[in-house]
Amino acid sequence: MSTYAFIIGVSAIIILSFLFNLVARKTNVPSVLMLIALGVGIQYLAPYVGLELEEDHRLMNQLKILGNVGLILIVLEAALDLELKREKIGIIVRSFVVATIALVGSSFLIAFVLTQFFSDASFFKALVYAVPLSIMSSAIIIPSVGRLSKEKREFMIYESTFSDILGIMFFYFLIQNAAAENAGTILVDVGKNIGLTLVISIVASYALVVLFQKITSQVKLFLIIAVLMCLYAIGKSFHLSALIIILMFGLILNNTGVFFRGPMRRLTNKEKLKPIFHDFHVLTLESAFLTRTFFFVLFGITIHLASLVDVRTAVISCIIIGSLYLVRWFCLLIIVRKQIIPQLYIAPRGLITILLFYAIPDGWMDFHGEVLTSYESGYDLTIGNFESGILLFTILITSLIMMISLVLDRGGKVRDVLKITLGNNSDSNHDSIIDDIEEYQVEINPQNSSNGDETANNSESKEE
Repeated sequence: MSTYAFIIGVSAIIILSFLFNLVARKTNVPSVLMLIALGVGIQYLAPYVGLELEEDHRLMNQLKILGNVGLILIVLEAALDLELKREKIGIIVRSFVVATIALVGSSFLIAFVLTQFFSDASFFKALVYAVPLSIMSSAIIIPSVGRLSKEKREFMIYESTFSDILGIMFFYFLIQNAAAENAGTILVDVGKNIGLTLVISIVASYALVVLFQKITSQVKLFLIIAVLMCLYAIGKSFHLSALIIILMFGLILNNTGVFFRGPMRRLTNKEKLKPIFHDFHVLTLESAFLTRTFFFVLFGITIHLASLVDVRTAVISCIIIGSLYLVRWFCLLIIVRKQIIPQLYIAPRGLITILLFYAIPDGWMDFHGEVLTSYESGYDLTIGNFESGILLFTILITSLIMMISLVLDRGGKVRDVLKITLGNNSDSNHDSIIDDIEEYQVEINPQNSSNGDETANNSESKEE
C-alpha cells in the first residue's frame, strides 16, 4: 500500500467513525457496532481491492498496544467525569453499591456457567474470563443516556464509570495473584500493593495538578498525558496497581475544591485551572475517540464470523447474557427498588471487555505482563476452545437490548418534572399520580415523550 493510500484509508476511517457517532445519537444504535462492522467489511473486501492485511499475530500486537493506551484514557476519562459533591452522595453511594455487587455477582455466576461448558476450565480461569464479560461499557452508555431523566441519567453515568474502574482493578487483582499460595498471602500482598500505590498516586497527583497550572507554555496537555503514561508504565514495571495513579489524578484534577482544603487551597488557582481542565478533558475525549475507533476496526478485522453461527457459541452467549441481566435485576430491585426501567436493560459490553480479554496471560507472558522468551504453561490462564465469538455475541446482543429499551422508553422527562412540582419525596400517592399521568400521556401522544431533552442532547458527552 502506498503512503497516500494509507493516509486516505486512515482519514476515511476517522471520518466514518465521526459519522457513526452522529447516527448513534439519532438512532440509539451504538457506534461500536458500526465500527466492528466496518472492520469486518474491510476484512472481507481487502482481497478484492488488492489489500494485504497483516498476519493475525501482528494485528493482535497492535491491539494490545492500543489496549494499554485505551485503558489509561478510559480510566482518566471516567475519573474526569466523577464530581464529588455533597448533594450527590446518595446517588454516588447507590451507584457504587450496584456496580460492585453486579460486577462480583455476575463474575461468579458466569464463571460457574463457563465451568459447565469447558472441561479444562478451573473456576479461577473461568473467573478471569468472566470479569471482562461483567463490566459495563461507560464509553457506550454515557453518550446514549442523554434523553433519560436527570436522576436516571446521573445514576447510569456513575454506575458505568464505577463498573469500568472496579472491573479493571478486579481483573488485574486476579491476574497478579494467580500464583499466590493462600488467601493470607493474597491479602498481605494486595494490602502492600494498594497502600504503596495510593501513597505514590496521591503525592504524584497533587504535584502534577500544582505543576499543571504553573506551566506557561502553549504545549502542555500532551505533556501531562505523556507523564501519566510514563507513571503507568513505571508502576506496571514494579507490579503496582498503576491504574490507581491515573484514577487519583483525574479525581483530584476534577475536584480540586474537595482535595485542596485549608492551607492547601493557596496552591491552586481556580481561574487558571478551569480553562486548563476543560481543554484537557476535550483532549482526553478526542484521544479516546481515536483509540476506540482504530481498536474496534482492528477488532472487526480479526473477527471470524463463522463463530457467530455456531450453535454452542450462541447457547453459551445467551446463558451469559441472561446471567448478567438476572444479577442486574436483583441489584436494582434491592438497592434502587423502583423505577428500574430502562436502567435494567442499559448494560452494554464494549471496549473494556475486549481489552481485558486480550490481556489474559497465554503462557508467553507472566502475570505482571512481562514477555517470556519461551512458553510456560504455569503462566497460561487461557481456556481451550473458548470462542471469541462469545465476546462478539455478548457485545452485539447487550447493545441491541440497550438500543431497543431506549427507543421504547417513554415518560422519563415527564416524571422528572412532576416529581419536582409535587415534591421530590417518597409519598406513594405522588408516585401513583405520576404513573397515571404518564400512562395517559403515552396514550394521547406517544411521540411526545420520546423527543427527549434538547439540553441534554447538547451537553458534553463521551464519543464512542
